[in-house]
Amino acid sequence: MTLYPKNMEIAVISGKGGTGKSSISAAFATIGKEVVLADCDVDAANLHILFNPINDYEEAYVGGESAIINYNLCTNCGACLNYCRFDAIALVNGKIVISETTCDGCRLCSHVCPENAISMLESGNSRMYAGSFRNGKMVYGRLAPGEENTGRLVNIVRDKAKSIAKENIIDKIVIDGPPGIGCPVISTITGVDSVVIVTEPTLSAMHDLKRTVEIANKFNIEVWALINKCDINIKMTDNIEKYCNEVKVKVAGKIPYDEEFVHAMVNCKSIIEWNPKSKTSQIIKQVFEKVSINNRFK
Repeated sequence: MTLYPKNMEIAVISGKGGTGKSSISAAFATIGKEVVLADCDVDAANLHILFNPINDYEEAYVGGESAIINYNLCTNCGACLNYCRFDAIALVNGKIVISETTCDGCRLCSHVCPENAISMLESGNSRMYAGSFRNGKMVYGRLAPGEENTGRLVNIVRDKAKSIAKENIIDKIVIDGPPGIGCPVISTITGVDSVVIVTEPTLSAMHDLKRTVEIANKFNIEVWALINKCDINIKMTDNIEKYCNEVKVKVAGKIPYDEEFVHAMVNCKSIIEWNPKSKTSQIIKQVFEKVSINNRFK
């Protein structure tokens, strides 16, 4: 019987912002043969800026609702003003006004309005895009400011990425996840094969690494730690390695501080594209191979 590699999903996440998560994701996406790259950091997607994909698909995403007033019916009685707990409704020059950015879409005002003057309007400003970039296919979501249900948009991005991978016979999906440990992160790592947690040798990063590991260990997935800028605080790096050994999280690698990351990003390239023979690029290639090989025939 012939064994065929399964569709493999590798998620790159971090407990805090600024650890270099997106730089690592970009590097993973440009190693070797083509991949599907899914940018699931939908609150602040940025990989499309780096890779400038040619999009051939766009889908509106309804991320919430906001209340609007029909002033032909409104009597400015103030009933809605008294009930709103989000301070989204105000009386301005004798006229009831609802702030679009502050409104939480809870619908309470529409229920208490005695004149039925308030209705709910779906917000469809968020988008999901799919297309091609220079090393394969790319899917990303962009959540409009103030809109919610981030986790659901992450799911939509991941489903589209899996569909594209199947259609194009691409066996690897690299997911750039959001920082933190909230709902978007859970949506990002649920059902993936491997999670790479990018951290750095600082006290805050160590604290957030522990929280991220606790979350990731609740799923039946392989968890790796990648220590970026490992030489800026050797003692803290040692502490991170010691912690990882204690909780049985494998350290995939350690990357020294490298300004080439900055030069690469300024030129809209990954570190692998910018300087493929550098020490940093070689380390990242080894990490990617290490993370990939354990899942190749699962």
